[in-house]
Parts: sequence; structure tokens; C-alpha cells
Amino acid sequence: MTNTFRVGDRSPRVAEARSTLARLGLLSGYEADLSDKYAEEDKLFDADLAHVLKAFQQSRGIVPSGNIDDMTLRELRHASYKLGSRVLSYQPNNEMVGDDVASLQEQLQELGFYSHRVDGHFGPGTYEALSNYQLNSGLQDDGVCGPDTVRLLAVIARQTGTGPGVSVVREVATLTAGSRSLADLRIVVGQFGGLSALTRQLVQALRQRSATVVASDQPDATTQAAAANRFAASVYIGFESLVGGDSTVHYFAVPQFESAGGRALAELVAARTTELVPGFAPAVLGMRLPVLRETRMPAVLLSVGPVHTALDHSPELVMAVVEALETWSTGTPPVGIPQPE
Repeated sequence: MTNTFRVGDRSPRVAEARSTLARLGLLSGYEADLSDKYAEEDKLFDADLAHVLKAFQQSRGIVPSGNIDDMTLRELRHASYKLGSRVLSYQPNNEMVGDDVASLQEQLQELGFYSHRVDGHFGPGTYEALSNYQLNSGLQDDGVCGPDTVRLLAVIARQTGTGPGVSVVREVATLTAGSRSLADLRIVVGQFGGLSALTRQLVQALRQRSATVVASDQPDATTQAAAANRFAASVYIGFESLVGGDSTVHYFAVPQFESAGGRALAELVAARTTELVPGFAPAVLGMRLPVLRETRMPAVLLSVGPVHTALDHSPELVMAVVEALETWSTGTPPVGIPQPE
């Protein structure tokens, strides 16, 4: 873990962030240092760097604080990888992560070989898709993305159009099937500190409507996501307290992909809470937060602020979420969700 660095701090981590932003072409007037031997002036966190960092964070779907924390450093490193800059392979105990993996997934998805979400993690699904693509393309089907595979992908990309991708079409088809109800859903309800009273009420209300529900109070987002995956959940809905700012409903989205099911549920939750909860009007925002990225099912995270508003009106908030889930389960997405042809 690293500390969080702010304007006025001095650290090699600050210089690393500055250098990476420069290599990405986001920091004008500064030449990237590739030696890792940073000058002292580069280690000073100034207001100009904070301004550029906010724009980068916003583009990556993380909280635009303008500070350098662990998540921001990880995203900077992931963004620095471009497809072809390194050999990609499946490493079960230490999965490769980066924008190059996301680019590979996106291209394989457009070609119909990859049916999972584009998350930038080289997992078994990416390995299988890549091996099948190589086998069908006359390449050695070793599941390793080296120069030959990258070159062939680039040629094919110039010859094919773009589309929503297999996983998006599949998720929309499931969403609009219209044959489900709450009783058909397996739901994980999670919370990240201080909202267990709210989530207990929600779990009870969903069980009264015959849904299969489990609660998760683990403080680590990755642990909650793994638990939801093991449970084979139909949907994950999480709650976190928000210090300052307005409430927001998040769903998973990156430039190459967005969860259609997550977005539909997020919009329904936002609409119903605005109608039923006094003083509550959450925005809807696609982000790549870990609990959204690492869950395999549609997922939303409701950032609640101020917390006392949610707790004071917990019956109304619970009813709003239940009604949103009921509507979502019937397969009637809000306006704006793409429909499969």
C-alpha cells in the first residue's frame, strides 16, 4: 500500500505519475523520464499535476480526487500498456492487467471469440478466446499474444467494422427476455461500512418477495466480488457511505465496454429513489470500480451521501431498490439501453 499524495507533497511516486502522464501525452511541456531516476523538482506535487490527474481519473472511471492513491497509480500503470508493447499470456497466480489486455479482449469480442466483459484482466476466458482465434487463423494456438498475433489482429481490425460485442448483445438479450421475476433472482447485497442496518432491511424485504439473497459485509471489494461470483448471483447491489458530495449509482463501464444490465438497473434505482426518498436524487455514472469490474454479473454500487438521509429514510430507500429490482427482473430496460437486433 502507498500513502495518498496531495498538492505540496514530495515523493518518487509523484514523479512516477508525472512521467506516466507525459508518456500518455496528457502532460504537455514535460519530457517523460524513462530511467526511474527522477529529478527532485519532478517529485513535487503541484496544482498543474493535480489538474491533469483529475482529467485522467475522470477518463478512467475512478473518483476524480486529483490525489495520487493506490488505485490511481494502478490505473496509470495499466494505461501505459499498449497492445504489442509486451507479450501477453495467462498466468493463473498473477494475472496480467492493462489496457493492452483490454484492447485484445475488445478485438476478440468484435470477432466473436470473446463473450465476457472487457475488463483488462488476462484470465482463463481471454486465454480460451485467444487460443480459439489463433487456431481459426492458422497461428500456433498457444494462447500467447505475441508479435505475430498482434500483427494479424491489426490486419483483420482494418477489414472489419465495429459493433456492440458478443457480451453486450448477450447481456441485453438476457435483460429483455421478460420471463423472470424477483423469485428467479439470486441477489448479493453488499455494504462498505456503516450501512449494515440499511442492507439488513433490504435483504429481509427481498426474501419476503421470495428472492434468494445473501448479504456481504466484507470491507474489501475484491472479496465481495469473489463471493458474489461463487454464489453465481444474478445481480449484485452494493452500498457505500459518501463523505461529501451527492449520491451516485455506479455501474461498470470502460471506454471499450459497458454493462447493459448494470446500467439498466442503475437507472431504475436512480429513478425510483428520486421519486420515493425525500432529498435523494442520485446521478448515474459508469465506472471501473473493483466491485463492479470483478463481478461476473450485472452490478451496481449506490454511493450514499449524506448517510443520515439514507438512514432516516431507510424504509423508502429499501422500497425504491426493491421496486427497481422488480422492474429490472421483468426485462424492461430504461430508454437508452441498446436492443439486440
